[in-house]
Amino acid sequence: MDGRNGRTGGARLLPLTALLLATGCEPRTATPPAPEGPTTSVKKLGAGSLSATVRRTAHGIPHVLADDFAGVGYGYGYAFAQDNFCALMDALVTVNAERSRYFGPDGTYLAALGSQYNNLKSDFFYQAINDDGTVEALLAKPPPLGPSQDVRELVRGYTAGINRYLTETGVDGLSDPRCKGAAWVRPITERDLYRRYYQLSLFASSLFFLDALVDAKPPSLLPDGTLPLPLPVPATLDRKVFPSSETLGLGSNAFGLGSQATRNGKGMLLANPHFPWEGSERFYEAHLTVPGKLNVSGVSLLGVPAILIGHNETLAWSHTVSTAYRFTPFELKLIPGFPTKYLYDGQIRDMTTRTVTVQAKAADGSLTPRQHTFYRSHLGPMMEYPAGLMTWNGLTGYAFHDANASNLRLLDAFFAMDRAANVDELRTAQATWQGIPWVNTIAADAQGRAYYADMSVVPHVTDAKLARCVLSPIPLLVLASAGLPVLDGSRSDCALGSDADAVEPGIFGPGSLPRLTRADYVTNSNDSYWLPNPAQPLTGFPRILGGEKNVRSLRTRLGLKMVQGRLAGTDGLEGQGFTLEQLQTVMFNNRNHSGELLRDAAVSLCRRTPFVLMPDLTFEDLRPACPVLAAWDLKGDLDSRGELLWRVFLFTAVGATGGPYLVPFNANDPVNTPRTLNTLNPQVAQALGTAIRTLRERGIALDATTGSVQGKRKNGVFYPVHGCAHDEGCFNQIANQLAPDGTYEPVLGSSFVMAVSFTDSGPVAKSVLTYSQSTNPASPWFADQTAMFSQKQWVDRRYTEAEIASDPALTVTHLQE
Repeated sequence: MDGRNGRTGGARLLPLTALLLATGCEPRTATPPAPEGPTTSVKKLGAGSLSATVRRTAHGIPHVLADDFAGVGYGYGYAFAQDNFCALMDALVTVNAERSRYFGPDGTYLAALGSQYNNLKSDFFYQAINDDGTVEALLAKPPPLGPSQDVRELVRGYTAGINRYLTETGVDGLSDPRCKGAAWVRPITERDLYRRYYQLSLFASSLFFLDALVDAKPPSLLPDGTLPLPLPVPATLDRKVFPSSETLGLGSNAFGLGSQATRNGKGMLLANPHFPWEGSERFYEAHLTVPGKLNVSGVSLLGVPAILIGHNETLAWSHTVSTAYRFTPFELKLIPGFPTKYLYDGQIRDMTTRTVTVQAKAADGSLTPRQHTFYRSHLGPMMEYPAGLMTWNGLTGYAFHDANASNLRLLDAFFAMDRAANVDELRTAQATWQGIPWVNTIAADAQGRAYYADMSVVPHVTDAKLARCVLSPIPLLVLASAGLPVLDGSRSDCALGSDADAVEPGIFGPGSLPRLTRADYVTNSNDSYWLPNPAQPLTGFPRILGGEKNVRSLRTRLGLKMVQGRLAGTDGLEGQGFTLEQLQTVMFNNRNHSGELLRDAAVSLCRRTPFVLMPDLTFEDLRPACPVLAAWDLKGDLDSRGELLWRVFLFTAVGATGGPYLVPFNANDPVNTPRTLNTLNPQVAQALGTAIRTLRERGIALDATTGSVQGKRKNGVFYPVHGCAHDEGCFNQIANQLAPDGTYEPVLGSSFVMAVSFTDSGPVAKSVLTYSQSTNPASPWFADQTAMFSQKQWVDRRYTEAEIASDPALTVTHLQE
């Protein structure tokens, strides 16, 4: 059902009527005094101007009410710290370049990109930013280049709320064993948090190249006294060496459904970001209310006081990682014999250097200063990446320009979206701030409009500039293989361009970026802007944004087919068009699209090829796999048998020479091509043999259920996890690592899942946070939603005052200082 009884709360709100009228806010928008029954506490720390009421409902979701933005930030910071204080402190150690000081220079940590970063290299990287005063300089700028007063107040309050929690507990009283009594725990500053927000801007650019930027150094002389020459240019280059949703470890699905796609003629949204399950890029749920100004519910990343994915009274939105590049390497022509001098418009220029110093913890606990020197051209810092390709040699070097290097606008962009009433205002918010760093936006409003846009920060590189500024062998190879422009760094006419409507030089303005509003639907699953709706392709945009008429992933194709099947009523569900319940069902149907396309042919191949000669010249018996695959339900449900076998088979078959498909991609039929298993390719049969061997070596039965092997262990309890991999064409994506006990442990994938429907009574939303609300093993909200996700259960998101007040788990805390 799309509606719900008693949404306005009725008599419960009468005591608050005068307050609500005074603020110009409808009764359902603000928080009433705590009803009789819930646990209520009052915590005053002096008589200062910061105050907030934090109401927690089931699963630890805080609903924060305050009179102003500083107050709502204060309450939010306090609630967040109760659940994730140690996780935030760890992230702040990183951005303050202090990991070597506290954890040693040789240690590593889990980065946002799903990879391990070395502490010392990380510290050098962040110390260079901090020594440059980058964040401080951006804070000194007026809006929109610097933060607005609203955001400054929000961050001021959030900082105070986090510190309020630490004041109450003390370092030794923290309940999370990971930082209880730790030397790296301290009160935080607003600057700490702005450094964190700046870090978020760099995820798809400088952070991906952290090692490449730190490792860059002038070439050493060879034994004969000369400098090394460029290496031979390889024939091909793997696209995956450069950032994408896959290599970043960040992805997402989203549906924006308009009036023609829903039963009630109002908008609906499905949000399904695929983010890491551990580390600093986890989501946190909250509901923030300032009467008459703000009433938004959804999720933020750790340490962020604005809602990034969520809904308000009349608008819902989500994000997916965009294919656009955020950076531009420049190829420098060096002066022979002088590797730190380069030509620019015929003139010799000198690189500059910056030496940074960090403190590193020795084995005996003492601190030792460690130094590193960075080299920079006027186009950006020097880099070396990937190994053997863009190297710094005696003739060429590569400078790195990051379009997000001046982006501290992101928090204002998201906070403005929180207050947008419809897709028009959302578009205005994004165009005003131009701070969305690396994601698409998918939205739907109560009026029944669906919206897609890639209004992110993109270097201003037109296709015309590509034609005249990408000319030498390595840039041509990188462009052909990965679509990344490596520009000629010796000419000023190859510098980044500008748009009149851009907030700063060097990036595309909103008028040059793709967007689409429709009455039926838009989708995105991390492919480019080209096909948010196949009925209206978006074309004519610069190649740096991701390209057009190129192959779509199986996950993208399945998402489009699921929407099309629901609108046509051919998916086995009742009627045509979406109800909220049907949107939830579609989300967790766990269809495996590669299996739907290829399984039958694989079974036929298996049956007619009982034995296959493997690359090691031994034979593998395929016969045990045939009945398993034939009986597989083509899903990634907990009880699906055969999906694990299929997973390894497909991963291997994708690497077959020429690929696994017989029918190639057709730009005129992008949703249905490529298709048909190429059973004539001997490597396809060998892939099935590899799958059998792999499961046997891991001690996994060929017909083992997905849920018996794939799951998350929390506090000693194993929670089976449904879903399957991106390459399999699974919408409910789960990416795994092999755990010590031999199980497949999710490391990223479905993280926050939310379905929102607008009704005559307001928004109705269901959600689940797959890894749960808290990172503290001692918290009651450490694994509760993980158990729910395992069983495809959803949380009823409480938005109205009646809903919040009626929660049996309600607790109320009044804060002031």
